[in-house]
Amino acid sequence: MRRELIATATFGLEAVVRREIQSLGYEVVRTEDGKVTYLADERGIVRSNLWLRCADRVLLKVAEFDAPDFETLFQRTGGIPWEEIIPADGRFTVLCTTVKSALHNEPACQRTVKKAIALRLQEFYVRESMPETGAAYTVKLTLLRDRATLTIDTSGAGLHKRGYRVTSVAAPMKETLAAALVQLSFWKPGRLLIDPCCGSGTIPIEAAMIGANIAPGLSRGFASEEWEIIGEDIWKEERREAFAAIRQDASLEICASDVDPRALEAARENAEEAGVGDIIRLKQISLADRVKTGDFRQEGTVVVTNPPYGERIGEKKTIAGIYASFRLAMEVNPGLSLFAITADKGIEEALGRKADRRRKLFNGNIEATYYQFHGQRLGRKSVDMAGSGPVADRRQDG
Repeated sequence: MRRELIATATFGLEAVVRREIQSLGYEVVRTEDGKVTYLADERGIVRSNLWLRCADRVLLKVAEFDAPDFETLFQRTGGIPWEEIIPADGRFTVLCTTVKSALHNEPACQRTVKKAIALRLQEFYVRESMPETGAAYTVKLTLLRDRATLTIDTSGAGLHKRGYRVTSVAAPMKETLAAALVQLSFWKPGRLLIDPCCGSGTIPIEAAMIGANIAPGLSRGFASEEWEIIGEDIWKEERREAFAAIRQDASLEICASDVDPRALEAARENAEEAGVGDIIRLKQISLADRVKTGDFRQEGTVVVTNPPYGERIGEKKTIAGIYASFRLAMEVNPGLSLFAITADKGIEEALGRKADRRRKLFNGNIEATYYQFHGQRLGRKSVDMAGSGPVADRRQDG
Protein backbone atom coordinates (compact mmCIF):
# COMPACT_ATOMS: atom_id res chain seq x y z
CA MET A 1 0.00 0.00 0.00
CA ARG A 2 1.35 3.41 -0.96
CA ARG A 3 1.86 5.62 2.08
CA GLU A 4 3.12 9.11 2.85
CA LEU A 5 6.32 9.13 4.88
CA ILE A 6 8.26 11.95 6.48
CA ALA A 7 12.02 11.83 6.96
CA THR A 8 12.99 14.37 9.60
CA ALA A 9 16.34 16.08 9.26
CA THR A 10 18.65 18.45 11.09
CA PHE A 11 18.34 21.99 9.77
CA GLY A 12 20.58 22.41 6.73
CA LEU A 13 20.58 18.73 5.72
CA GLU A 14 17.17 18.59 4.04
CA ALA A 15 18.64 18.58 0.51
CA VAL A 16 21.03 15.76 1.40
CA VAL A 17 18.18 13.66 2.81
CA ARG A 18 16.05 14.41 -0.26
CA ARG A 19 18.80 13.07 -2.54
CA GLU A 20 19.12 9.94 -0.43
CA ILE A 21 15.37 9.30 -0.65
CA GLN A 22 15.41 9.79 -4.40
CA SER A 23 18.38 7.43 -4.74
CA LEU A 24 16.23 4.76 -3.08
CA GLY A 25 13.71 5.30 -5.87
CA TYR A 26 10.95 7.09 -3.97
CA GLU A 27 8.99 10.14 -5.06
CA VAL A 28 9.57 13.24 -2.97
CA VAL A 29 6.38 15.25 -2.45
CA ARG A 30 7.91 18.30 -0.80
CA THR A 31 10.91 19.50 1.17
CA GLU A 32 10.46 21.84 4.13
CA ASP A 33 12.55 23.01 7.06
CA GLY A 34 13.50 19.94 9.03
CA LYS A 35 11.64 17.36 6.98
CA VAL A 36 11.20 15.70 3.60
CA THR A 37 7.82 14.18 2.69
CA TYR A 38 7.75 11.30 0.19
CA LEU A 39 5.70 8.35 -1.03
CA ALA A 40 6.61 4.71 -0.40
CA ASP A 41 5.02 1.38 0.51
CA GLU A 42 5.60 -0.78 3.60
CA ARG A 43 8.85 -2.10 2.12
CA GLY A 44 9.89 1.52 1.71
CA ILE A 45 9.57 2.00 5.47
CA VAL A 46 12.09 -0.80 5.94
CA ARG A 47 14.51 0.41 3.27
CA SER A 48 14.35 3.99 4.52
CA ASN A 49 15.27 2.97 8.05
CA LEU A 50 18.06 0.68 6.89
CA TRP A 51 19.61 2.99 4.30
CA LEU A 52 19.04 6.67 5.11
CA ARG A 53 22.35 7.96 6.46
CA CYS A 54 21.47 11.58 7.19
CA ALA A 55 17.82 11.54 8.31
CA ASP A 56 16.93 11.67 12.02
CA ARG A 57 13.76 9.57 11.88
CA VAL A 58 11.23 8.09 9.47
CA LEU A 59 7.63 8.89 10.35
CA LEU A 60 4.47 7.37 8.90
CA LYS A 61 2.07 10.22 8.17
CA VAL A 62 -1.46 9.34 9.23
CA ALA A 63 -3.47 12.53 8.74
CA GLU A 64 -3.35 16.31 8.47
CA PHE A 65 -6.23 18.69 9.24
CA ASP A 66 -7.16 22.03 10.80
CA ALA A 67 -7.68 21.83 14.57
CA PRO A 68 -8.76 25.21 15.96
CA ASP A 69 -10.33 23.67 19.10
CA PHE A 70 -10.32 20.48 21.21
CA GLU A 71 -13.65 19.20 19.89
CA THR A 72 -12.38 19.32 16.31
CA LEU A 73 -9.11 17.66 17.31
CA PHE A 74 -10.99 14.88 19.11
CA GLN A 75 -13.51 14.24 16.33
CA ARG A 76 -11.02 14.33 13.47
CA THR A 77 -8.58 12.08 15.31
CA GLY A 78 -11.35 9.61 16.17
CA GLY A 79 -12.43 9.47 12.55
CA ILE A 80 -9.08 8.04 11.41
CA PRO A 81 -9.01 4.23 10.82
CA TRP A 82 -6.29 3.55 13.41
CA GLU A 83 -7.19 -0.14 13.39
CA GLU A 84 -5.55 -0.40 9.96
CA ILE A 85 -2.21 0.25 11.66
CA ILE A 86 -2.53 -0.51 15.37
CA PRO A 87 -3.61 -4.07 16.31
CA ALA A 88 -5.77 -5.02 19.30
CA ASP A 89 -2.78 -5.37 21.63
CA GLY A 90 -0.90 -2.36 20.21
CA ARG A 91 0.96 -0.33 22.84
CA PHE A 92 0.63 3.30 21.83
CA THR A 93 1.79 6.54 23.39
CA VAL A 94 1.13 10.12 22.27
CA LEU A 95 3.64 12.96 22.07
CA CYS A 96 2.77 16.54 21.22
CA THR A 97 4.39 19.73 20.00
CA THR A 98 2.39 22.90 19.48
CA VAL A 99 3.63 26.14 17.91
CA LYS A 100 1.63 29.32 17.31
CA SER A 101 -1.70 27.50 17.74
CA ALA A 102 -4.85 28.14 19.74
CA LEU A 103 -4.36 24.72 21.34
CA HIS A 104 -1.16 25.49 23.18
CA ASN A 105 -1.57 23.18 26.20
CA GLU A 106 0.48 20.16 25.10
CA PRO A 107 -0.55 17.73 27.89
CA ALA A 108 -4.22 18.48 27.16
CA CYS A 109 -3.67 17.85 23.45
CA GLN A 110 -1.96 14.57 24.24
CA ARG A 111 -4.85 13.42 26.41
CA THR A 112 -7.37 14.37 23.73
CA VAL A 113 -5.61 12.41 21.00
CA LYS A 114 -4.96 9.43 23.28
CA LYS A 115 -8.64 9.25 24.26
CA ALA A 116 -9.84 9.56 20.66
CA ILE A 117 -7.56 6.75 19.45
CA ALA A 118 -8.42 4.50 22.40
CA LEU A 119 -12.16 4.91 21.89
CA ARG A 120 -11.82 4.20 18.17
CA LEU A 121 -9.85 1.00 18.83
CA GLN A 122 -12.16 -0.14 21.63
CA GLU A 123 -15.17 0.24 19.35
CA PHE A 124 -13.52 -1.58 16.46
CA TYR A 125 -12.12 -4.47 18.50
CA VAL A 126 -15.23 -4.55 20.73
CA ARG A 127 -13.32 -4.19 24.00
CA GLU A 128 -13.93 -2.11 27.09
CA SER A 129 -10.18 -1.44 27.40
CA MET A 130 -7.07 -2.09 25.35
CA PRO A 131 -4.35 -4.38 26.80
CA GLU A 132 -1.47 -2.47 25.16
CA THR A 133 0.95 -5.39 25.58
CA GLY A 134 2.15 -5.70 21.98
CA ALA A 135 4.33 -3.70 19.60
CA ALA A 136 5.04 -0.04 20.34
CA TYR A 137 3.43 2.74 18.32
CA THR A 138 4.53 6.28 19.16
CA VAL A 139 1.96 8.73 17.82
CA LYS A 140 3.18 12.30 17.36
CA LEU A 141 0.81 15.26 17.16
CA THR A 142 2.34 18.42 15.71
CA LEU A 143 0.27 21.59 15.81
CA LEU A 144 1.56 24.49 13.75
CA ARG A 145 -0.65 27.54 13.28
CA ASP A 146 -3.73 25.43 14.11
CA ARG A 147 -2.80 22.81 11.51
CA ALA A 148 -2.55 19.33 13.03
CA THR A 149 -0.30 16.60 11.65
CA LEU A 150 -0.51 13.08 13.09
CA THR A 151 2.37 10.67 12.49
CA ILE A 152 3.69 7.40 13.91
CA ASP A 153 7.41 6.94 14.49
CA THR A 154 8.71 3.92 12.55
CA SER A 155 12.33 4.23 13.74
CA GLY A 156 12.28 4.08 17.52
CA ALA A 157 15.70 5.31 18.61
CA GLY A 158 17.03 8.12 16.38
CA LEU A 159 18.70 6.96 13.18
CA HIS A 160 22.03 8.41 14.31
CA LYS A 161 22.26 5.50 16.73
CA ARG A 162 23.90 3.03 14.35
CA GLY A 163 24.93 0.64 17.10
CA TYR A 164 28.70 0.86 16.65
CA ARG A 165 29.51 3.56 19.22
CA VAL A 166 30.84 1.42 22.07
CA THR A 167 33.25 4.08 23.33
CA SER A 168 32.85 7.83 23.14
CA VAL A 169 34.55 11.11 23.95
CA ALA A 170 33.15 14.43 25.14
CA ALA A 171 30.52 15.92 22.77
CA PRO A 172 30.78 13.37 19.94
CA MET A 173 29.43 14.34 16.53
CA LYS A 174 26.17 12.72 15.47
CA GLU A 175 26.64 9.95 12.95
CA THR A 176 23.99 11.45 10.66
CA LEU A 177 25.86 14.77 10.50
CA ALA A 178 29.19 13.05 9.89
CA ALA A 179 27.71 11.10 6.99
CA ALA A 180 26.34 14.32 5.52
CA LEU A 181 29.73 16.05 5.77
CA VAL A 182 31.31 13.23 3.79
CA GLN A 183 28.57 13.27 1.16
CA LEU A 184 28.87 17.05 0.80
CA SER A 185 32.62 16.78 0.20
CA PHE A 186 34.52 15.79 -2.95
CA TRP A 187 35.51 12.45 -1.48
CA LYS A 188 34.74 9.22 -3.24
CA PRO A 189 36.44 5.81 -3.36
CA GLY A 190 39.76 6.18 -5.12
CA ARG A 191 40.64 9.41 -3.33
CA LEU A 192 42.39 9.72 0.00
CA LEU A 193 40.27 11.02 2.89
CA ILE A 194 41.96 12.37 6.01
CA ASP A 195 40.42 13.43 9.31
CA PRO A 196 43.31 14.80 11.41
CA CYS A 197 41.04 15.72 14.37
CA CYS A 198 39.04 12.49 14.41
CA GLY A 199 38.02 12.23 18.07
CA SER A 200 36.10 8.96 18.47
CA GLY A 201 36.22 8.40 14.72
CA THR A 202 32.71 9.25 13.56
CA ILE A 203 33.67 10.97 10.27
CA PRO A 204 36.12 8.29 9.03
CA ILE A 205 33.80 5.49 10.14
CA GLU A 206 30.87 6.99 8.24
CA ALA A 207 33.11 7.50 5.20
CA ALA A 208 34.21 3.87 5.33
CA MET A 209 30.60 2.69 5.60
CA ILE A 210 29.67 4.84 2.60
CA GLY A 211 32.63 3.58 0.58
CA ALA A 212 31.93 -0.06 1.43
CA ASN A 213 28.17 0.44 0.90
CA ILE A 214 27.28 -0.73 4.41
CA ALA A 215 23.69 0.14 5.27
CA PRO A 216 23.83 2.40 8.36
CA GLY A 217 20.89 0.65 10.03
CA LEU A 218 22.10 -2.89 9.47
CA SER A 219 23.24 -3.52 13.06
CA ARG A 220 20.31 -2.08 15.00
CA GLY A 221 16.61 -2.58 15.56
CA PHE A 222 13.59 -0.40 14.75
CA ALA A 223 10.18 0.16 16.33
CA SER A 224 8.34 -0.93 13.18
CA GLU A 225 10.06 -4.35 13.06
CA GLU A 226 7.21 -5.64 15.25
CA TRP A 227 4.40 -4.04 13.26
CA GLU A 228 1.87 -6.37 11.68
CA ILE A 229 1.34 -4.10 8.65
CA ILE A 230 4.92 -4.71 7.52
CA GLY A 231 5.63 -8.31 8.41
CA GLU A 232 8.76 -10.12 9.53
CA ASP A 233 9.50 -11.50 6.06
CA ILE A 234 10.03 -8.05 4.53
CA TRP A 235 12.54 -7.12 7.23
CA LYS A 236 14.44 -10.38 6.69
CA GLU A 237 14.50 -9.93 2.92
CA GLU A 238 15.71 -6.34 3.10
CA ARG A 239 18.42 -7.17 5.63
CA ARG A 240 19.66 -10.03 3.44
CA GLU A 241 19.81 -7.70 0.45
CA ALA A 242 21.64 -5.08 2.51
CA PHE A 243 24.25 -7.63 3.58
CA ALA A 244 24.66 -8.78 -0.03
CA ALA A 245 25.16 -5.17 -1.16
CA ILE A 246 28.28 -4.65 0.99
CA ARG A 247 31.36 -4.10 -1.17
CA GLN A 248 33.74 -6.57 0.45
CA ASP A 249 36.52 -5.74 -2.01
CA ALA A 250 36.17 -1.94 -1.84
CA SER A 251 39.53 -0.23 -2.25
CA LEU A 252 39.44 2.68 0.18
CA GLU A 253 42.06 5.07 1.54
CA ILE A 254 40.93 6.63 4.80
CA CYS A 255 43.30 8.04 7.40
CA ALA A 256 42.34 9.32 10.85
CA SER A 257 44.46 10.80 13.59
CA ASP A 258 44.28 12.70 16.86
CA VAL A 259 46.71 13.85 19.52
CA ASP A 260 44.59 12.33 22.31
CA PRO A 261 45.41 8.62 22.87
CA ARG A 262 42.02 8.06 24.53
CA ALA A 263 40.23 9.40 21.47
CA LEU A 264 42.27 7.12 19.21
CA GLU A 265 41.42 4.09 21.33
CA ALA A 266 37.73 5.03 21.17
CA ALA A 267 37.97 5.44 17.40
CA ARG A 268 39.66 2.07 17.07
CA GLU A 269 37.01 0.27 19.12
CA ASN A 270 34.15 1.98 17.29
CA ALA A 271 35.64 1.21 13.88
CA GLU A 272 36.00 -2.46 14.78
CA GLU A 273 32.38 -2.57 15.99
CA ALA A 274 31.24 -0.94 12.72
CA GLY A 275 33.10 -3.57 10.71
CA VAL A 276 35.51 -1.08 9.13
CA GLY A 277 38.49 -1.47 11.44
CA ASP A 278 40.60 -2.91 8.61
CA ILE A 279 39.80 0.04 6.33
CA ILE A 280 40.75 3.05 8.45
CA ARG A 281 44.40 3.82 9.20
CA LEU A 282 44.53 5.30 12.71
CA LYS A 283 47.53 7.14 14.14
CA GLN A 284 48.25 9.26 17.18
CA ILE A 285 49.95 12.33 15.73
CA SER A 286 49.55 16.10 15.75
CA LEU A 287 48.23 17.85 12.67
CA ALA A 288 51.50 19.78 12.31
CA ASP A 289 53.44 16.51 12.13
CA ARG A 290 50.82 14.85 9.95
CA VAL A 291 51.16 17.61 7.33
CA LYS A 292 54.81 16.63 6.97
CA THR A 293 53.91 13.04 6.09
CA GLY A 294 53.28 11.66 2.63
CA ASP A 295 49.52 11.54 3.07
CA PHE A 296 49.16 15.26 2.45
CA ARG A 297 51.22 15.03 -0.74
CA GLN A 298 48.71 12.89 -2.63
CA GLU A 299 46.91 14.42 -5.54
CA GLY A 300 43.22 14.95 -4.88
CA THR A 301 43.48 14.49 -1.10
CA VAL A 302 40.26 15.39 0.73
CA VAL A 303 40.27 16.53 4.36
CA VAL A 304 36.94 16.30 6.17
CA THR A 305 37.14 17.33 9.79
CA ASN A 306 35.58 18.93 12.85
CA PRO A 307 38.47 20.94 14.32
CA PRO A 308 38.24 22.13 17.94
CA TYR A 309 36.99 25.61 18.67
CA GLY A 310 36.79 27.59 21.92
CA GLU A 311 37.41 30.92 23.63
CA ARG A 312 39.95 30.09 26.31
CA ILE A 313 43.56 31.20 25.77
CA GLY A 314 44.97 27.68 25.57
CA GLU A 315 42.27 26.65 23.12
CA LYS A 316 42.90 29.69 20.93
CA LYS A 317 46.58 28.82 20.72
CA THR A 318 45.80 25.24 19.75
CA ILE A 319 43.29 26.34 17.12
CA ALA A 320 45.73 28.85 15.65
CA GLY A 321 48.26 26.03 15.26
CA ILE A 322 45.68 23.84 13.52
CA TYR A 323 44.77 26.60 11.07
CA ALA A 324 48.45 27.29 10.36
CA SER A 325 48.92 23.62 9.49
CA PHE A 326 45.88 23.62 7.21
CA ARG A 327 47.14 26.74 5.48
CA LEU A 328 50.56 25.19 4.92
CA ALA A 329 49.02 21.99 3.60
CA MET A 330 46.91 23.86 1.02
CA GLU A 331 49.83 26.05 -0.03
CA VAL A 332 52.20 23.16 -0.72
CA ASN A 333 49.47 20.97 -2.22
CA PRO A 334 47.00 23.10 -4.22
CA GLY A 335 45.11 19.91 -5.09
CA LEU A 336 44.08 19.36 -1.48
CA SER A 337 40.41 20.08 -0.65
CA LEU A 338 39.51 21.02 2.92
CA PHE A 339 36.02 20.61 4.37
CA ALA A 340 35.73 21.80 7.97
CA ILE A 341 32.71 22.33 10.21
CA THR A 342 33.22 24.90 12.94
CA ALA A 343 31.51 27.68 14.88
CA ASP A 344 34.70 29.77 14.59
CA LYS A 345 34.07 32.71 12.27
CA GLY A 346 37.78 33.42 11.89
CA ILE A 347 38.75 30.34 9.91
CA GLU A 348 38.79 32.05 6.51
CA GLU A 349 41.04 34.86 7.71
CA ALA A 350 43.33 32.34 9.38
CA LEU A 351 43.60 30.28 6.19
CA GLY A 352 44.17 33.36 4.04
CA ARG A 353 41.31 32.71 1.62
CA LYS A 354 37.56 32.75 1.31
CA ALA A 355 35.72 29.46 1.33
CA ASP A 356 34.39 28.34 -2.03
CA ARG A 357 31.13 27.37 -0.39
CA ARG A 358 29.56 27.72 3.06
CA ARG A 359 26.62 25.83 4.50
CA LYS A 360 24.96 26.63 7.83
CA LEU A 361 24.48 23.53 9.95
CA PHE A 362 23.92 22.56 13.57
CA ASN A 363 26.48 20.42 15.38
CA GLY A 364 24.29 19.38 18.28
CA ASN A 365 22.86 22.62 19.64
CA ILE A 366 25.73 24.69 18.29
CA GLU A 367 25.15 26.72 15.15
CA ALA A 368 28.11 26.07 12.89
CA THR A 369 29.24 26.56 9.31
CA TYR A 370 30.58 23.92 6.94
CA TYR A 371 33.43 25.67 5.15
CA GLN A 372 34.43 24.16 1.80
CA PHE A 373 37.84 25.06 0.40
CA HIS A 374 38.12 23.44 -3.02
CA GLY A 375 41.46 22.18 -4.23
CA GLN A 376 42.71 22.42 -7.78
CA ARG A 377 42.94 19.42 -10.02
CA LEU A 378 46.57 18.62 -10.58
CA GLY A 379 48.35 17.16 -13.56
CA ARG A 380 50.60 14.12 -13.60
CA LYS A 381 53.54 15.82 -11.89
CA SER A 382 53.61 15.31 -8.13
CA VAL A 383 53.64 18.01 -5.51
CA ASP A 384 56.84 18.66 -3.56
CA MET A 385 55.97 19.37 0.09
CA ALA A 386 59.02 21.63 0.28
CA GLY A 387 57.28 23.87 -2.22
CA SER A 388 59.71 23.47 -5.12
CA GLY A 389 57.79 20.94 -7.20
CA PRO A 390 56.06 22.10 -10.39
CA VAL A 391 52.28 22.08 -10.64
CA ALA A 392 50.60 21.44 -13.97
CA ASP A 393 47.09 21.80 -15.36
CA ARG A 394 45.45 23.63 -12.47
CA ARG A 395 41.69 23.35 -12.79
CA GLN A 396 38.95 23.85 -10.29
CA ASP A 397 37.80 20.50 -8.90
CA GLY A 398 34.10 20.28 -8.46
